Amino acid sequence: MSFVTPSRRRLLHLAGAAALTSSLASGLSAAPRSPVVGRVLAIADMHSAYERTARLLAAFEAEVRSQPVPHVIAIDGDIFEHGNVVSVRSGGAVDWAFLAEAVRIAPTVVNLGNHDNDLTPDLAEVVGRLRGLGVIVVSNIVDARTGAGYAPPTATAPFGSRTLRIVGLATNALNTYPKASRDQLSIPAPAEWANARLADLTRGADPVLVLSHAGVVADRSILPLLPDGSLMIGGHDHLLFQHRQGRSAYAHTGSWTNAYTAADFHADGSVSVASHPIAADAPSSSRLQALIDATLAETLTDEDRAVLGQGVEALSLGDTGRRIAAGFAQAADADAGFIGHTTLGTGAPAGPITRYMFDSIVRFDGRLMTAEVSRGQLAGFMARANQDRPIPLEQRTGDFLYGAVAAGSQGATARIVTTDWCATNQAEYFGTTSLAFTQVADLKVKPVALSALIETPSIPG
Repeated sequence: MSFVTPSRRRLLHLAGAAALTSSLASGLSAAPRSPVVGRVLAIADMHSAYERTARLLAAFEAEVRSQPVPHVIAIDGDIFEHGNVVSVRSGGAVDWAFLAEAVRIAPTVVNLGNHDNDLTPDLAEVVGRLRGLGVIVVSNIVDARTGAGYAPPTATAPFGSRTLRIVGLATNALNTYPKASRDQLSIPAPAEWANARLADLTRGADPVLVLSHAGVVADRSILPLLPDGSLMIGGHDHLLFQHRQGRSAYAHTGSWTNAYTAADFHADGSVSVASHPIAADAPSSSRLQALIDATLAETLTDEDRAVLGQGVEALSLGDTGRRIAAGFAQAADADAGFIGHTTLGTGAPAGPITRYMFDSIVRFDGRLMTAEVSRGQLAGFMARANQDRPIPLEQRTGDFLYGAVAAGSQGATARIVTTDWCATNQAEYFGTTSLAFTQVADLKVKPVALSALIETPSIPG
C-alpha cells in the first residue's frame, strides 16, 4: 500500500477551543445532593474497542462495590464494529464475553444501535443471543419482514424497592446500518415516535431511563417530553457532554470505550451524572483480559501487526481529527481541511502505529473532494466545526466536522477539502446543499491521514 506525503508549503493551525476534558471528572453540579438510592452505569458506541473493554468491566465492578445501592448497566447501542478485523474474525467473542460478565455484575440493558448487527446481519439473531445471556433488550426498530418489533420499546429492571422503567429508540438513518440488513428494518422518525408514544410508555413510572441512539438533534425534541426526574442517555453521535433539565439529566457518554457515565438517582427525585475516563493504564478484569490477549494472538496476522509509521505524539480524538484535516489541506493544496467526526474511532498514539491500530483511528477509506467557497462560507463552516468544545445544547448538530484552516490563508474565495462521505452528506456536515465538489486525483482518505499522523509537526495551539 502506497502513501501520499503532504506538501509542506502550508502550516496549519487549530481552529476551535479545548475539548471537554474538565467534564470528565465532575458532574453537572457541585451542590450537595440528597442520598443516592440507585445508580445507572451507562455507555454507548463501544465499537469493539478491545484495548479498553476489560478496563471498562473492571470499572463497572468497582463502581458497584463502591456504593451499596441498586445498579443497572445500560448500553446505548453500537457494541460491535465491522472495521475491527479481530471482532469480525472472532465473531465478536470479546464483546459477547463482556456482556456475559456484565449481567453478573448488575441487571444489564441494551438499546439497539445501527452497528449491533455488524457481525450478524439479521438483528433478530442478535436479540436472541442477547436475551440468552440474560440481557434486557429494548428497541423501537421493527422487523419489516414480520411487522413486529425486534424487541419491545420498553422494559423494566429491578431497582431496589422500585423498578426502573426503560425506553429505547434508534436512529432512522438507514444508510448507517449494514447494507445487507436495510430491507429488513423499519424505523420510525425518533422525535415523532417519542411524541406519539413516550407519555404512554412512561406513565406512572418511577424512575425513568430513556436510551436514545437517535442522535442529539432528535434528542432535543425528545427532552421536553421526559417526566421530571428522568435520565436520558444519548448515543450515535460519539459525543461527550452532560445537560440538566429540571431534576432530569441528559448525557452522551463518549465513544470507543474512552469513558462511561455514572448517573445517581437521588431520594429527592433528582438525577445527577458524571463522566469517567477509561485510562490506558486503568485496572483490567483479569478474566476478560486473558480472553482479549488470546483472541488478538489468534486472529491478528503479520500484515495486521505491521508498523505503518511512528506517531509524532499522543493526540486526543479531537486533535487527531484536526491533525488529519490539516493533512488533507496540505495534500490537496487547499485553504482548509475537514473530516467527519465519526470517520474516526479513537485518538492517535505516540510511537509505533500498526495497521490494526490505524484502522481503529481512521475507520473508513474513501476519496478526497474539493470545492471553492466564499470566505464567509468558510467562517461559517469553522464556527460549526470542532464540537468537542463546550457549546450550548441548541448549537450541537449531531454530525460535525473536525476542521483546520491554513495559517495566512487569504483571498476572496477559499478551497476546502473533505471526504466523499462528508461531500455527499454536506447538508448534515456543512449545513448547505450548494457546494459543488470535485474529486482530487490520486488522493484517498486513509493514506493521507496516515501521512498526517506520522510526518507532520505538532499543530500549534
